[in-house]
Amino acid sequence: MGNAHLQSIHLHPVKAVRGLTPREATVEPWGLAGDRRWVLIDDGGKVLTQRGQPRLALAAAALLPGGGIRLSAPGMEPLTVPVPRSPGTVPVEVFRDKVEAVPAEDPAAHAWCSAYLGIGVRLVHMDDPATRRPVDPEYAQPGETVSFADGFPLLLTTTASLDALNALIARGDHAQEGPLPMNRFRPNVVVAGTAAWAEDDWSRLAIGEVSFRVAKACGRCVVTTTDQSSAERGREPLHSLGRHRRLGGKLVFGQNLVPLSRGVIRVGDPVTILG
Repeated sequence: MGNAHLQSIHLHPVKAVRGLTPREATVEPWGLAGDRRWVLIDDGGKVLTQRGQPRLALAAAALLPGGGIRLSAPGMEPLTVPVPRSPGTVPVEVFRDKVEAVPAEDPAAHAWCSAYLGIGVRLVHMDDPATRRPVDPEYAQPGETVSFADGFPLLLTTTASLDALNALIARGDHAQEGPLPMNRFRPNVVVAGTAAWAEDDWSRLAIGEVSFRVAKACGRCVVTTTDQSSAERGREPLHSLGRHRRLGGKLVFGQNLVPLSRGVIRVGDPVTILG
């Protein structure tokens, strides 16, 4: 474990769209600064993800100073959306959670996203991640919160485990679909220099000077079968995860993290296992 290090950082300003790969990021209690603070909702207030809208994979959002975003997508003119100043919120349903969020103030933002997906949607922003959405109480410590991420502030994966999974895919029924890139799993932090599946046994770790606790393994869904460059779907990795990585009724890859401290993480930082 002496050479374990942070290989890459992945930031997704808008949930479900293409991420950024900065060289460093600020860790806040609810996740990386700027990560998944924006989301699209349908007319009923439900969050849209690649589960139902795989074409979101082809859209992108650049993060601007102050938390605004610049949207781009195939066939669309780029659009800049500032952080809304209005305190008025709307109810948002993120899986089982009910959360308040602030709609983008410019109607053009909603029109742009609706035109791209071909359905009526709204773009909303989480104004106060310190209070809006608690982490799942079954796995949380008191006061822990999360942005619009699936359930936890950060997701960690390792290159060794992806290599091992790709080896399983290569021996399976859908070998032609592999090897898969890491972006199928949409992590925040990717660690290199470990043994395959070593992260299954971690309970606490530090990336540079920032410490984290491991909340639980990450159960995977159909999004992992979505090619992030084409939005087309296949059978892998769920087919191979189902055969080899079924834990507690879930198909798992990666670990969910909760920060124990604030700070800045940088590509190349050492990763230290604390427990």
